[in-house]
Amino acid sequence: MSNRAVMLTLGYAGLLPFYGFLGAAWSLEDWPAAISVQGFIIYSLGILCFLAGTLWGRVQSFETPHRARLLVSNGLVLFAVAAVLTAQAWLASLALMTGYLALLWYEQGAELLPRWYGVMRRNLTLGVVLAHGLFFTVQSVQMTP
Repeated sequence: MSNRAVMLTLGYAGLLPFYGFLGAAWSLEDWPAAISVQGFIIYSLGILCFLAGTLWGRVQSFETPHRARLLVSNGLVLFAVAAVLTAQAWLASLALMTGYLALLWYEQGAELLPRWYGVMRRNLTLGVVLAHGLFFTVQSVQMTP
């Protein structure tokens, strides 16, 4: 299997935990629901940090300095961690969603990537943003007395 096929498979399979945690947070009660909420946020943190790390990794192939790209990578990780430290799942989900959108915007403007990769990143980001929007909605409805 080619690297491209593996990346596509892993990328789209990576959406499954978002929707699994979302479904569990919506349909379960008490501690299983609470674990699912935390699972969603922590998984999102991990994936966003992984994606930020890809910026760092791509810099290694450049001869010229790319300080901005390195700063964006590190800044995105710090932003994502700060989002989780809010201790409010609905707020963390909105902030993390913003981080995914910001990273996609940055990559599209600053990166020269293969077309298939750009399409994959766009589609995956849309899937992740939809999951975060639904998660935010579920959290908002469950918080309403």
